[in-house]
Amino acid sequence: MIEIVETDTGTARITWHRATDPRAVLALSHGAGGGIEARDLQALATALPAHGVTVALVEQPWRVAGKKVAPAPKTLDAGWRGIWPSLSGMELPVISGGRSAGARVACRTATELGARAVLALSFPLHPPGKPEKSRAQELLGTGRPTLVVQGGSDPFGRPAEFPEGDFRLIEVPQGDHGFAVPRRADITQERALQIITEGVAEWTASLG
Repeated sequence: MIEIVETDTGTARITWHRATDPRAVLALSHGAGGGIEARDLQALATALPAHGVTVALVEQPWRVAGKKVAPAPKTLDAGWRGIWPSLSGMELPVISGGRSAGARVACRTATELGARAVLALSFPLHPPGKPEKSRAQELLGTGRPTLVVQGGSDPFGRPAEFPEGDFRLIEVPQGDHGFAVPRRADITQERALQIITEGVAEWTASLG
C-alpha cells in the first residue's frame, strides 16, 4: 500500500509492507544516490513482515519530486519529522532506520522523535578517502539501541574503522556501500542479503 504524506519540505511517499500481526514498525529511508529500490531495503521489506515487523519504505520529498541531488541534512531531517506521525499512528514501537544518508537522518532524530531503536544500513562514517571527516558522533549520539549493518569493503567506512560505542555491528563480508559482493567473494549475493535480513530480524526480536 502506498501512502502520500505532505510535509513542510514537500510531498513524501510511504510504501507499506504490513505484517499480519505486527509488534513493531521498521521505517526505512533511502540514501542520497538512490531510492527504495535498493537491494537491502527491498530484502528487508520482503523478509521482516513474516517476523512480525511491518516495514515502511519512505521516499523523501526531494526524491518524490524527481530531483537528482539530495538537499541539506536539516532539510532531510525536516522531511523525516513530517512523515513520523504516519509511522507512529498505529501505536506500535517505531524503529527508525535508513541506508547511508537515511541512516544519518535516523541517528540524528531518534531521541527527538521517540524512536524505539535505530537501524543504520551502510552508515557513511566518512566520505570516501577522508577518514578525518568522521560522522561518528551522529551514530554515537542516538540515545537508542542501535544496529549498524556495514559492508566489509564499504569505502564510506569499513567495520574496523568504527569506534567503540553502545551499538551492535553486523558485517557483510566483502560488501560495498550497496552491499554488492564481487563474483570472486566467498559468499553469494543471495547470502549477503540473507545475512542482513536474518541479523535484523534477530535484533528486532531482541528489542522486545
